[in-house]
Amino acid sequence: DLPIERAASDQMGMLATVMNAIALQNALEHIGTTSRVQSALSMPAVAEPYVRRRAMRHLEKGRVVIFAAGIGNPYFTTDTAAALRALEIDAEVLLKGSTVDGVYDQDPKQNPKAVRHQHISYTDVLTNELGVMDATAISLCRENNLPIIVFDIFAKNTLKDVIQGKPVGTIVTKS
Repeated sequence: DLPIERAASDQMGMLATVMNAIALQNALEHIGTTSRVQSALSMPAVAEPYVRRRAMRHLEKGRVVIFAAGIGNPYFTTDTAAALRALEIDAEVLLKGSTVDGVYDQDPKQNPKAVRHQHISYTDVLTNELGVMDATAISLCRENNLPIIVFDIFAKNTLKDVIQGKPVGTIVTKS
């Protein structure tokens, strides 16, 4: 068995996000929501290239923009890409769909007595290494005061509830 180098592994992950973005676009368009996929990797046959101004124009026209392929570079996670793109399009909040329903003081999958926070600071997430998102993404959000809402993406109606402003998951802010 030959090991896969980190850069190659990250590139495969970026390609996987493009496939997921196309699937999401298909699902959205099936329910009548116009959307566009923008990729950090050049793939003109399946996605537009990521261009901030083009993304902003799509949003102005009421389209959903799906960002794929991270930032197009290995060693940067999709969390960091999400934070960067959210800042670039002047988003009010970053939604982090997860496999758990918020930020806990410990891994709830390892410890059933883990306590979920309703609100926590960026600094506490970083200091306690809570693993919600990578440190670069959290730091980028902290530096730019972009709130993060962490919620269970697989729980029924949670995305809709978050979008409607209902209290779901954990909010991460300055204090």
